[in-house]
Amino acid sequence: MTVGCAIQKTHNVVEMRIGSRRLADDFYTPFMSQYAREKKPSPIRSLFPLEKTPGIISLLAGKPNPTMFPLTSLSFSARAPHSTDPADEQSYSLTQEEIALGLQYSDTAGIKPLRDWLYGLQEFSHGRTREEGYSVMVGNGSQDLIYKAVVNLVNDGDSVLIESPVYAGVVPIFQSLRCNLVEIETDADGIDSSSLRSKLENWPAGQARPKILYTIPYGCNPTGMTATLGRRKEVLQLAYEFDLIILEGSSLTNYDPYFYLYYGTARVPSYFSLEKTELPETGRVLRFDSFAKVLSAGIMLGSASGPNVILGCIERYTATSNLQVSSLTQVIAYRLLERWGYQGFKAHADRVALFYKEKRDVFQAAMRKYLDGYAEWVVPEAGMFFWFKLILNKELDGGEGDSDVVIRTKAFDKGVLALPGSVFMPNGSKTPYVRASFSLNSAEEVFEALRRLRSALEEV
Repeated sequence: MTVGCAIQKTHNVVEMRIGSRRLADDFYTPFMSQYAREKKPSPIRSLFPLEKTPGIISLLAGKPNPTMFPLTSLSFSARAPHSTDPADEQSYSLTQEEIALGLQYSDTAGIKPLRDWLYGLQEFSHGRTREEGYSVMVGNGSQDLIYKAVVNLVNDGDSVLIESPVYAGVVPIFQSLRCNLVEIETDADGIDSSSLRSKLENWPAGQARPKILYTIPYGCNPTGMTATLGRRKEVLQLAYEFDLIILEGSSLTNYDPYFYLYYGTARVPSYFSLEKTELPETGRVLRFDSFAKVLSAGIMLGSASGPNVILGCIERYTATSNLQVSSLTQVIAYRLLERWGYQGFKAHADRVALFYKEKRDVFQAAMRKYLDGYAEWVVPEAGMFFWFKLILNKELDGGEGDSDVVIRTKAFDKGVLALPGSVFMPNGSKTPYVRASFSLNSAEEVFEALRRLRSALEEV
């Protein structure tokens, strides 16, 4: 493979029986990090599948005898997905088979019922069928999966394409590998594809080209912006031309929560969906999803969908680190989701999105009342954050100003706390922007917080 060359593609592809094509496994060899190349399978967990061989008597794993587990039953209640009445609840009781599955060690990639349900979710949400030959695995939230993906794709010192601003939690992952973070600008339409093309076409001669692009297309944390369809198609084309793997994520607290927290007009197809129709073959997108914002944050349950080779590397990492996601957590989530069905899940997610839209509208009203003339902003279409630019004294540093001092000192002294935008800049550059969350606060608290912020700005 000639990295970065935008001509005459010669990739091996696998013809699928449904007519689509996916990149062959050997395509990913140049993308694998040294860690991935040297990583050996777990000597125990790699043999787990053999226990299911008919007639086999397994003396393999150190699984405790379930008759000694004290937990014998488990029931819970949850709000009905289609109901608007918070008091309308449904009761759930795990079967003995489900309890046995939840209390024992399970497959590294996730329990089969939940993974099967997730394959169905990808078809329901993104039009990607299981027969296309991609993999799905479960993780302890999507940050867990993102970290493991990066370790298996990036070597120390590699250049990485990363949109800017970006969720602050992803930056330390790349910094731990001493990566050269190449910032790609964003605006109200999402990642700037022209900036991306310019960076790639003018890459320094003799310097190894980047292999991955990290982007958050829905309700980007911190900006709340959603990439337009045109931008997404352009980015996909660049991934094809310059041999990039797209890591399609979101806030990294747990990925991709904001796909289901989109409350704009018509939802734009994901990269995972678009690669099937816009590229000659599939396999350039590694997608991360999460239940953090739609089920609960504490459940710490996420998933990754994408190329078999990359998911296999993540699975090997998991098998020798945290082993697996809690079996019981997976069983509880599956029991709930299976009863809801995909339409029920969508109904619940839509209700959650509407809740945050109403929260956003309250915050916007407070912004107009107190920060008109003191800040500039674009209204977010997804997520739970407002990203706004403070109008500061440019003479302070010769640029547009730095929100850091204002937020950390003056605003805090006035009794309001937010995040200065510099923490979301991959290379820590100064910025007049601020991120504010509107997920938890009442309308009264929001208006009072922005009144206090204005008071602080009046003293700058």
